[in-house]
Amino acid sequence: MRLIVVLLGLLCCTALLIGAVPLSVQDQEDVRGAFLTSRPKEKSSTSSTTSKPSRRRPRPVSADNKNTSSDTKNTNLNDNGTNLDNKKTIANNQGTKPAPVNAQRLGLGLTLFMRDSSGLAVRTEPSRVFQKGDRVRVLLETNTDGYIYIFNTTNDGPPVMIYPDAALDEAGNYLQAHVPFEIPSSLSGEERLRWLAFDENAGNERLFFVFTKEPLSGLPIEDDLIALCRDSKSSCPVKPGADVWAQVEKQSKQPLLSSTSAQNGQTQTRTEQQASTRGLGLAKTDPEPSMIMMASSKTSTLVTTLDLIHK
Repeated sequence: MRLIVVLLGLLCCTALLIGAVPLSVQDQEDVRGAFLTSRPKEKSSTSSTTSKPSRRRPRPVSADNKNTSSDTKNTNLNDNGTNLDNKKTIANNQGTKPAPVNAQRLGLGLTLFMRDSSGLAVRTEPSRVFQKGDRVRVLLETNTDGYIYIFNTTNDGPPVMIYPDAALDEAGNYLQAHVPFEIPSSLSGEERLRWLAFDENAGNERLFFVFTKEPLSGLPIEDDLIALCRDSKSSCPVKPGADVWAQVEKQSKQPLLSSTSAQNGQTQTRTEQQASTRGLGLAKTDPEPSMIMMASSKTSTLVTTLDLIHK
């Protein structure tokens, strides 16, 4: 599992969130509310599988499976029986513009968990000073469907893509809205692979979390990534090209609205753990991410970074 192998030698450090705009308490509550508003009121109970959810992009629905029959289409009527769809068509033909709809801002929630002496995962402050032997895990949550990429740089050196990975999740990186994603997975067969371990190696590490509505152009995922790593071992882990990385760095400098909550020391709930391992969505009543970042409504990509500084 290359993601674990790469990060085990990196996480020996203090973490700092970069690119967040300082906000008032009320503004932070507004950011948190905007992120959580798309969570369902009640948690999903439709999935009973105990296997990890697929991270591959969903297959497009074929035309044969689409319900195109006008006979089965519900007609939109008002209380007087008037067809509102026809009224909308007439209005559009007469030049009346529909009311504008606000574009949904991309949101990313991040929670850092640390393994306590009992082996439980507890929320921890990213800025704490970690010691050799400490173990942590990151839980991510998005407010809409999209793709997650994670890159690492060491001492401002060349970037390396550590997720998606050919050996993880079938090389997929697709996330569903409010279905949490943990790195590394608590379902890993060995205890040592369920956590990111801090060692004695010094170095300034930076993790880039890139959340985008569409796959990044110029980077292989899924079967393309698997084939690349199978045919050319030296090509993996993937190093993004100069053009791709220039866009990531540019986007990382864009200001983000952010909100943090003081939940340190709280043990990860059974709901959070099951949601991330069974592909279940979190509900409004479930625990919230420790940190929430929201991008501009004008962009389809959100980039945030964690500085990991070894003392």
